[in-house]
Amino acid sequence: MRVLGGTALVGAAALAGCSGPHAPPPPAAPPPRKVVTVPPLPVPPNGASANLTVPPLDSSGLRQSVNRNISDAQSIWNLRSAYNVAALNCTSARHAQLVPLYRAFLKTHAKALAKANRTIDQEFKAKYGARFVGPREQYMTSVYNHFALPPTLADFCDATLAMAHDAAAVKPVEFEAFAVRSLPNIEVVFDAFYRRYDAYRSDVAAWHAQYGDAQPGAQMVVASGAGKTEPTEG
Repeated sequence: MRVLGGTALVGAAALAGCSGPHAPPPPAAPPPRKVVTVPPLPVPPNGASANLTVPPLDSSGLRQSVNRNISDAQSIWNLRSAYNVAALNCTSARHAQLVPLYRAFLKTHAKALAKANRTIDQEFKAKYGARFVGPREQYMTSVYNHFALPPTLADFCDATLAMAHDAAAVKPVEFEAFAVRSLPNIEVVFDAFYRRYDAYRSDVAAWHAQYGDAQPGAQMVVASGAGKTEPTEG
């Protein structure tokens, strides 16, 4: 009986050992790592400067512009200003018609343009008083600078040429309505460019989040599935 009892105790101890805590699993293998070459930084659209100031969006989601929230008379005059900038700056062969079309435009719509000019004087005088000439000239300078933005010139020239062909068939009695609806068709050139520029700035921010201050062309190590890279050793 003692032998059997001893055997039973040994068996119980063995069972107790089997039911104890398991050994910890081996550590997981580190994720595979690969070497990547840092790509070039994103570049601004249309050859623009990397630090271009982009007009903000207004409360309605539209880009703030000298061509928005203006009177009909100002729309007429700003369309004329766009035409003037195009006639002076759009010098490629495909835009050769702009100058003769502009001259015809000034002749056909001389009365409407003169009326718009007088009305704008009255509007600025009502807002600024007797010293309205300075604010008006300052505003018109901003209009010309807006249309002459170098990165948008090619698209601006195309849009203005399309407007010029349409304007050639417009009668004087229809001109005011034509100008009011045509100015936004030129403004979309700038809206589209600024959207592309915003996308460029987002791409630059994402590049720096990925590669930090690394030089393009440098070798970086990145873990599989990870978004952050680090320089290779050596």
